[in-house]
Amino acid sequence: MSVSEAWFHRIKAAQRDLIKLNGGIERAAEITSISKSQIGRMNNPGDVELMSLSAVIALEADCGQPLVTAVLAETNGRRLTDPEAERAADVCVMASHAEMMRQSAEVAHALAVAIADGQVTAAEAHTVDRALSSLQHATSDLRAALANIKARGGEKTGLRIVGEDR
Repeated sequence: MSVSEAWFHRIKAAQRDLIKLNGGIERAAEITSISKSQIGRMNNPGDVELMSLSAVIALEADCGQPLVTAVLAETNGRRLTDPEAERAADVCVMASHAEMMRQSAEVAHALAVAIADGQVTAAEAHTVDRALSSLQHATSDLRAALANIKARGGEKTGLRIVGEDR
Protein backbone atom coordinates (compact mmCIF):
# COMPACT_ATOMS: atom_id res chain seq x y z
CA MET A 1 0.00 0.00 0.00
CA SER A 2 1.35 3.42 -0.87
CA VAL A 3 1.65 6.29 1.55
CA SER A 4 -1.23 8.06 -0.17
CA GLU A 5 -3.53 5.07 0.33
CA ALA A 6 -2.50 4.74 3.97
CA TRP A 7 -3.33 8.35 4.82
CA PHE A 8 -6.65 8.00 3.01
CA HIS A 9 -7.71 5.04 5.16
CA ARG A 10 -6.59 6.78 8.35
CA ILE A 11 -8.63 9.86 7.46
CA LYS A 12 -11.66 7.71 6.58
CA ALA A 13 -11.35 5.97 9.98
CA ALA A 14 -11.10 9.34 11.74
CA GLN A 15 -14.17 10.58 9.82
CA ARG A 16 -16.16 7.52 10.94
CA ASP A 17 -15.11 8.07 14.56
CA LEU A 18 -16.02 11.76 14.27
CA ILE A 19 -19.46 10.96 12.87
CA LYS A 20 -20.01 8.41 15.65
CA LEU A 21 -18.90 10.87 18.37
CA ASN A 22 -21.37 13.43 17.05
CA GLY A 23 -24.31 11.06 17.35
CA GLY A 24 -24.32 9.32 13.99
CA ILE A 25 -25.10 10.17 10.40
CA GLU A 26 -28.32 12.13 10.99
CA ARG A 27 -26.84 14.30 13.73
CA ALA A 28 -23.66 14.94 11.71
CA ALA A 29 -25.84 15.99 8.76
CA GLU A 30 -27.66 18.49 11.01
CA ILE A 31 -24.41 19.94 12.34
CA THR A 32 -22.75 20.31 8.93
CA SER A 33 -25.81 21.08 6.78
CA ILE A 34 -24.70 18.26 4.49
CA SER A 35 -27.20 15.65 3.28
CA LYS A 36 -27.51 12.36 5.18
CA SER A 37 -26.61 10.43 2.03
CA GLN A 38 -23.39 12.40 1.60
CA ILE A 39 -22.49 11.95 5.29
CA GLY A 40 -23.25 8.25 4.80
CA ARG A 41 -20.73 8.12 1.95
CA MET A 42 -18.17 9.85 4.16
CA ASN A 43 -18.88 7.21 6.83
CA ASN A 44 -18.46 4.31 4.37
CA PRO A 45 -14.88 2.95 4.38
CA GLY A 46 -15.27 1.79 0.77
CA ASP A 47 -16.33 5.19 -0.60
CA VAL A 48 -13.80 7.81 -1.74
CA GLU A 49 -15.86 10.72 -0.34
CA LEU A 50 -13.87 12.83 2.15
CA MET A 51 -15.22 15.58 4.38
CA SER A 52 -14.74 19.20 3.48
CA LEU A 53 -12.63 21.28 5.83
CA SER A 54 -15.72 23.18 7.01
CA ALA A 55 -17.46 19.90 7.90
CA VAL A 56 -14.41 18.67 9.82
CA ILE A 57 -14.19 21.94 11.75
CA ALA A 58 -17.91 21.93 12.59
CA LEU A 59 -17.96 18.30 13.77
CA GLU A 60 -14.72 18.57 15.73
CA ALA A 61 -15.96 21.74 17.43
CA ASP A 62 -19.26 20.09 18.33
CA CYS A 63 -17.73 17.02 19.99
CA GLY A 64 -14.52 18.68 21.20
CA GLN A 65 -12.26 16.00 19.66
CA PRO A 66 -9.87 16.93 16.81
CA LEU A 67 -9.85 13.43 15.31
CA VAL A 68 -9.35 14.27 11.63
CA THR A 69 -7.05 17.19 12.44
CA ALA A 70 -4.86 14.86 14.53
CA VAL A 71 -4.55 12.40 11.63
CA LEU A 72 -3.64 15.24 9.27
CA ALA A 73 -0.97 16.41 11.71
CA GLU A 74 0.42 12.88 12.11
CA THR A 75 0.51 12.42 8.34
CA ASN A 76 2.86 15.39 8.24
CA GLY A 77 5.03 14.19 11.12
CA ARG A 78 3.40 16.40 13.75
CA ARG A 79 1.31 15.79 16.84
CA LEU A 80 -1.42 17.87 18.46
CA THR A 81 -1.20 18.84 22.11
CA ASP A 82 -4.14 18.89 24.48
CA PRO A 83 -4.76 22.36 25.94
CA GLU A 84 -6.61 20.73 28.81
CA ALA A 85 -3.62 18.96 30.33
CA GLU A 86 -5.53 18.51 33.57
CA ARG A 87 -8.47 16.69 31.95
CA ALA A 88 -7.69 13.49 33.82
CA ALA A 89 -6.85 15.06 37.19
CA ASP A 90 -9.36 12.89 38.98
CA VAL A 91 -8.90 9.75 36.90
CA CYS A 92 -7.66 6.79 38.85
CA VAL A 93 -4.50 5.39 37.32
CA MET A 94 -5.62 1.85 38.13
CA ALA A 95 -8.93 2.27 36.28
CA SER A 96 -7.12 3.83 33.31
CA HIS A 97 -4.64 0.96 33.24
CA ALA A 98 -7.41 -1.63 33.41
CA GLU A 99 -9.26 0.01 30.51
CA MET A 100 -6.11 0.21 28.42
CA MET A 101 -5.41 -3.49 29.03
CA ARG A 102 -9.01 -4.38 28.13
CA GLN A 103 -8.74 -2.44 24.88
CA SER A 104 -5.36 -4.06 24.21
CA ALA A 105 -6.99 -7.48 24.55
CA GLU A 106 -9.70 -6.37 22.10
CA VAL A 107 -7.01 -5.44 19.57
CA ALA A 108 -5.21 -8.76 20.09
CA HIS A 109 -8.46 -10.67 19.61
CA ALA A 110 -9.48 -8.73 16.48
CA LEU A 111 -6.02 -9.17 14.97
CA ALA A 112 -5.88 -12.88 15.83
CA VAL A 113 -9.21 -13.43 14.10
CA ALA A 114 -8.02 -11.39 11.10
CA ILE A 115 -4.77 -13.31 10.60
CA ALA A 116 -6.11 -16.77 11.48
CA ASP A 117 -6.56 -17.78 7.84
CA GLY A 118 -3.30 -16.20 6.68
CA GLN A 119 -4.97 -13.30 4.89
CA VAL A 120 -6.30 -10.00 6.21
CA THR A 121 -9.33 -8.70 4.32
CA ALA A 122 -10.27 -5.03 4.11
CA ALA A 123 -13.22 -5.69 6.45
CA GLU A 124 -10.92 -7.37 8.98
CA ALA A 125 -8.46 -4.47 8.73
CA HIS A 126 -11.39 -2.13 9.37
CA THR A 127 -12.37 -4.10 12.50
CA VAL A 128 -8.80 -4.07 13.83
CA ASP A 129 -8.51 -0.34 13.08
CA ARG A 130 -11.64 0.39 15.13
CA ALA A 131 -10.21 -1.59 18.05
CA LEU A 132 -6.93 0.32 17.72
CA SER A 133 -8.83 3.61 17.84
CA SER A 134 -10.34 2.61 21.19
CA LEU A 135 -6.94 1.47 22.46
CA GLN A 136 -5.41 4.78 21.42
CA HIS A 137 -8.04 6.68 23.42
CA ALA A 138 -7.53 4.45 26.48
CA THR A 139 -3.75 4.90 26.23
CA SER A 140 -4.21 8.67 26.05
CA ASP A 141 -6.33 8.59 29.21
CA LEU A 142 -3.69 6.56 31.06
CA ARG A 143 -0.93 8.93 29.93
CA ALA A 144 -2.98 11.91 31.13
CA ALA A 145 -3.52 10.25 34.53
CA LEU A 146 0.21 9.55 34.83
CA ALA A 147 1.08 13.13 33.84
CA ASN A 148 -1.14 14.43 36.61
CA ILE A 149 0.49 12.08 39.11
CA LYS A 150 3.91 13.37 38.04
CA ALA A 151 2.69 16.96 38.38
CA ARG A 152 1.54 16.26 41.95
CA GLY A 153 4.86 14.65 42.82
CA GLY A 154 3.47 11.13 43.06
CA GLU A 155 0.37 9.42 44.35
CA LYS A 156 -0.46 6.45 46.51
CA THR A 157 -2.19 3.77 44.45
CA GLY A 158 -4.39 0.93 45.52
CA LEU A 159 -7.85 0.46 46.89
CA ARG A 160 -9.10 2.97 49.45
CA ILE A 161 -11.87 2.98 51.99
CA VAL A 162 -14.62 5.44 51.13
CA GLY A 163 -14.04 8.63 53.09
CA GLU A 164 -10.38 7.82 53.75
CA ASP A 165 -7.97 10.70 53.16
CA ARG A 166 -5.71 10.42 50.18
